[in-house]
Amino acid sequence: MSRIYKIIIAVVCIISTGYSGHAQQKATSGNPIFPGWYADPEVARFGDSIWIYPTFSAKYERQVFLDAFSSTDLVQWRKHERIIDTTSVRWAKRAMWAPAIVRKGGKYYLFFSANDIQRDGEIGGIGVAVADHPGDPFRDLLGKPLIDKFHNGAQPIDQFVFEDNGHWYMIYGGWRHCNIVRLKDDFTGLLPFPNGRVYREITPGGYVEGPFMFKRAGKYYFMWSEGGWTGPDYSVAYAMSDNPLGPFERIGKILQQDPKIATGAGHHSVLYLKETDKHYIVYHRRPLGETDGNARQICIDKLRFDDEGKILPVKITNEGVRGVLLQAANEK
Repeated sequence: MSRIYKIIIAVVCIISTGYSGHAQQKATSGNPIFPGWYADPEVARFGDSIWIYPTFSAKYERQVFLDAFSSTDLVQWRKHERIIDTTSVRWAKRAMWAPAIVRKGGKYYLFFSANDIQRDGEIGGIGVAVADHPGDPFRDLLGKPLIDKFHNGAQPIDQFVFEDNGHWYMIYGGWRHCNIVRLKDDFTGLLPFPNGRVYREITPGGYVEGPFMFKRAGKYYFMWSEGGWTGPDYSVAYAMSDNPLGPFERIGKILQQDPKIATGAGHHSVLYLKETDKHYIVYHRRPLGETDGNARQICIDKLRFDDEGKILPVKITNEGVRGVLLQAANEK
């Protein structure tokens, strides 16, 4: 065999291997699902696209903006840079965290926390911004925080917003306390509950931060993060109730580190796809060997249930989930 022929064969083999590897890689999302240090992902579906809004994971003084990522198949992701930053939110100076998003009336409303306030009287807390498209630059809706004080001991961070039976709710809170509040329809303020109270505490045992709620088969699943966010034992636990206001009794832990895969798996959100009739958990975790608390990446894995509707422990993977061909979905 001539030297030239051997070279040609070698090149063909390399190219073939490359294409094969590329095809295999694109069959699943892989974990992490996109590059960069990010945390606290909020996942949402708008039409035929899935959107993820994470915290930019860096020192607080560098957390002055939020990026977003979109996909039509859970495999390939497009980055939308600086959908909001502190130049458009004058009262926010640093520590822009844990965005939450909803669509209402053809507008997109992004809730976020900023400034990591440590006591009442400091400027900061939970804000809300609005845009005409989920990837557009968002503008501050109020010109001030929606919640800027501690109520029931809850630091005003880590908000999640959802609609149920015609009412809009927000759950939020750090420092081991979680509140639920009712939102005005235009998201410009809060409404009292029938008993006249505005802030209702729903803190379950073990709660630290990062609340999330979804509804399945008539049950409300309340989920949250436990442990310290910079450590390897950060994790997610959950409770169930017939009412979004609780009471919520801790059932157990469902997401945590796997010393063979990654550590610090926590602060998540949940996605349901009608195309697969499956739930997915989107969360952040830390690569093995990383000791920097901000070295966090966004990952996705399957969320499964037993016959009683309880959540099964999540197996975190390097493969992620298989791609899905999304269809256009009706939006309100």
